[in-house]
Amino acid sequence: MAILEALQQTSIPVTGSSNAVSPENFIKCLKKFYHYWKEDGSNLWGSSTAIAIATPPPSDDIRYKKSLALSVWFFGRELPETIMVFTEKQIHVLCKQKGCDALKPLKLPVSKAVSIDIVLHNLAKGDNGSSLMDEILHAVCSHSESKSAVIGHLAREKLEGKILEAWSEKLNGSRLRLSDVSSGISDLLAVKDATEIMHVKKAAYLTASVMRKYVVPKLEKIIANEMKVPHSKLTDLTEKILLSPTKIDVKLKAENVDICYPPIFQSGSKYDLRPAAASNNDNLYYDSGSLIVCAVGAKYSSYCSNVARTFLIDCGGEKCNAYKVLCQAHDAAIAALIPGSKASDSYQAAVSLVRGKAPDLLPFFTKSAGTGIGIEFRETWLSLNEKNDRILKEGMVFNVSLGFQNLPEKPGDYKNKEFSLLLADSVLVCKEKPHVLTAFVSKADGDVFYSFDEEKTVSPSVKPSLNAKVMVPEKPVRKAELMLPLKENLRSRSRTSKEDLRKQLQAEILQKRTAETAVNSNAPNQKLLEGQGLRAMGEPVAYKSARDIPCSNLLEIQVDKQNEAILLPIYGVIVPFHVCTVKKAEIRGDSNRGVYVCITFNVPGTASNLQDPSLKTNANRIFLKAVTFISKDRKHAEEVIQLMRIIQRGVTERAKRASLVSQERLQLCDGMTRDRIQLMDLWIRPTFSGRGRKSPGILVAHVNGFQYSASKSEKIEIMFCNVKHAFFQPAEKEMITLLHFHLYNDIMVGNKKTRDVQFYIEVMDTVDSVGLRRRTAWDPDEIEEEQRERARRNGINRQFELFVKRVNSIWSQPRFEQLGLQLETPMQKLGFNGVHGRTTCFIVPTPSCLVQLVESPFLVTSLREVDIVCLERVALGQKSFDMVFVFQDLKRDVVRIEVIPMTSIDGIKDWLNDCNLKYYESKMNLSWRKVLKEIMNNPELHENNRWEFLNPDASDSDSESSQTEDDQYEPSDADSGSDSDDEDNDSESVVDSGEDAMDSSEDDGGDAAESWDEMERKARDADMEMGSESDSEDERQRRREKALAKSRRPNHPQAKGAAQKRQRIN
Repeated sequence: MAILEALQQTSIPVTGSSNAVSPENFIKCLKKFYHYWKEDGSNLWGSSTAIAIATPPPSDDIRYKKSLALSVWFFGRELPETIMVFTEKQIHVLCKQKGCDALKPLKLPVSKAVSIDIVLHNLAKGDNGSSLMDEILHAVCSHSESKSAVIGHLAREKLEGKILEAWSEKLNGSRLRLSDVSSGISDLLAVKDATEIMHVKKAAYLTASVMRKYVVPKLEKIIANEMKVPHSKLTDLTEKILLSPTKIDVKLKAENVDICYPPIFQSGSKYDLRPAAASNNDNLYYDSGSLIVCAVGAKYSSYCSNVARTFLIDCGGEKCNAYKVLCQAHDAAIAALIPGSKASDSYQAAVSLVRGKAPDLLPFFTKSAGTGIGIEFRETWLSLNEKNDRILKEGMVFNVSLGFQNLPEKPGDYKNKEFSLLLADSVLVCKEKPHVLTAFVSKADGDVFYSFDEEKTVSPSVKPSLNAKVMVPEKPVRKAELMLPLKENLRSRSRTSKEDLRKQLQAEILQKRTAETAVNSNAPNQKLLEGQGLRAMGEPVAYKSARDIPCSNLLEIQVDKQNEAILLPIYGVIVPFHVCTVKKAEIRGDSNRGVYVCITFNVPGTASNLQDPSLKTNANRIFLKAVTFISKDRKHAEEVIQLMRIIQRGVTERAKRASLVSQERLQLCDGMTRDRIQLMDLWIRPTFSGRGRKSPGILVAHVNGFQYSASKSEKIEIMFCNVKHAFFQPAEKEMITLLHFHLYNDIMVGNKKTRDVQFYIEVMDTVDSVGLRRRTAWDPDEIEEEQRERARRNGINRQFELFVKRVNSIWSQPRFEQLGLQLETPMQKLGFNGVHGRTTCFIVPTPSCLVQLVESPFLVTSLREVDIVCLERVALGQKSFDMVFVFQDLKRDVVRIEVIPMTSIDGIKDWLNDCNLKYYESKMNLSWRKVLKEIMNNPELHENNRWEFLNPDASDSDSESSQTEDDQYEPSDADSGSDSDDEDNDSESVVDSGEDAMDSSEDDGGDAAESWDEMERKARDADMEMGSESDSEDERQRRREKALAKSRRPNHPQAKGAAQKRQRIN
């Protein structure tokens, strides 16, 4: 998308987007036309004194003619059945009324700019124009300075239609000499200007996007599902996608887009590498040893581009070797396209490489390396063959196409008697080195070689490719949803299952992390940005000495607001206490005697938002825990309590600010307001404190940070050096477009201390119509409202995208490169549903994090800080599972995501493998606080082996030896019952699964044989335990416990008077 965004920023008008002819473009082309004609009139233009161009009638077929190409070049569109005769001072145009109306506005500007008159000859309906043709020929003879006029025309084009046939008869019947000017027109159209190059780049981007985003995933799906799809159907499907660019997220107007030729798909043993090839009705052949040739060509504003690729499915060394030689030859041909060289040099460079690498393949090599490309798909004037000695110039565009045709297959393959290979790219000749416009589609071995079996893959020994100096567009950041991993899809059909492959990848990740840990252990410790520059708050002091305590004869509770103290009368003496020492103050009771004022103090071991820091250092001293007073004046007691709470809030806020990290000062940007990088009408989360209606604000990017201001008093500053992660999430499925910043250190938003700051805009109005009239999908008002909402969403997204692009350009400066900042976009297609913070939400990954940015509380989990991931409650029959992230800093609490649908587990495992994260599976939920505490208390545990108790594939000996160690993490039934009160606040509890309980009950039964009655009873219990599929997990657990208790009930009656033994239920 980076290429397309750069193209969209240009202000060049699109010639094919309107029926009106651009006078500026026509005058520019006219000057170039007369310059080429007069400069080299004798060689390429046949010493012609006039040039006649006749365009054929309209047709629905795809055709390439120089007359139509010249018409598009001049007018931006085809003018059918039009005769144009160019003389030195006049241009005669014979056309119908519609053509005259389009060309009439050009007469005055052309006359002023180049002093050439345009003479329009209107062809009436039903007239063949014979008399008008005579007038044109008479004017040509009269304006000719020489005795015999020479008319240049396109001799190789066959004139079609009654009007053009009559014109051909007039030319051949006249005494005028005719000359072929095809070479002159080809030379005229060979070098493209800036506008034409922009059209070719857009066409190339569309072509490459169709190949990468649609063709490759479509082939992968067909092969993975073993579908039978004809080549012709693939052609039709690809053509529809190509004509609708928005379906693959390419923002080009559909009316400016067309196909160069129907997309070509070939496989099996029938291959045709000619541009005129067509897809047959045979099914796509993708068995072992097969090749699939795909070619796609697209137009944008009538300018062509082309790309072709060959995919090798489980091929042997012979075919792989041939492809690598072809790829190197293709690079060599592209590298030879430099200004000043000959057209034949490109083909000779490719031939020389094939002759040196694999001379036995040379007889099957194509006879040309391609042709020029532009308005015509094949500009044969610039054919890249061994005989063309024309000099290349900057601005020429080529379709570099090379291949091996009908290579013999090795004996024994009954299907593939012959095979072919093809590679093609659109290349622009630049001043320094060629520019591959379709490099968006990779041709590397790893992207086109696919294997069913890893062990069968042969890596042939081929010398490395040429160090060709080829300028390739910067490849965008790879998105996981862009291309499907075909190799993994094919492996599922081999002897190695997907789960085994995941285990292999996990073993590789563990080995890699072991090596990294060994390296990091020898390196010096590096401090993170968290906590640097922290300002500590000193111990609270109300009075420095006893003399500072105010004297009062009244034995009542008083509040000293200035010194932040509360004065309590205790045994006739006023005793001061700082408000930090007070945990809670309240009024109880209401009797005739008065009310009770109860004050509770902070003591060691209690939790409170506001504590005295000296509690930890003075833990061995005696503390006053609570005191109660009786007051007859309830109003005075309430005033004291209220004033004390106000002072406590002030101290609390000051303590929060004291714990903040000191940051650098914001450097404001200079310049006009319109030049600032800013976003208007943004809302912020968390919101500023206060009451009343809030107003949106402005976010501005300054020299070293952001500043958000909603009013003069409501401002926050976010320094670039304090940004840990930054995210941009456009409104696709959500109602808001947002920017989210996750910080290293807390900042204050109003009176709230936070590390996550979010700015957003609601893209849709939340007001619904409450009318009683029923609205349908065809209601014009409903359609108009949807269009308005869609336009608003797209407009807001574009504003945010521009802001993000400009901010990323600032962060790419050398000053901020060490911060490694980039606004990441969540990958929606990899997202999954889950419960975080007691809220069901949609959680999505980014390249470096796992985030949930819509619902509060937000979730931002940095993957570089994660040690392992544990997938809990992963068992057969479960409909959901939990995922726990354990950090490298074991003192941090784990992050838990619960109730994830089991259908998402495969995608999550693949994503974890892509992120090089080690994960484990567990059938139960673990008490992670106890686990982490035990690991921290055992420093002898090796860092890489401390999680091996979670590995279900551990050997029996290891499991037996570590059984006692694992038992530390699994409380007994008595412990789980006694600790239930403490564990209510935490969701991490160790619970044995019902399956394990049943297994233990079966083991207790011994080896005694069971009767038929016992077996039938157990079967009924099992059916009762399983229940229906619609039952919840709680209902199944209750059935499981009931069946277990029933199965353990003794069959024989107990003796009378004997105490019955209570059954233990897990």
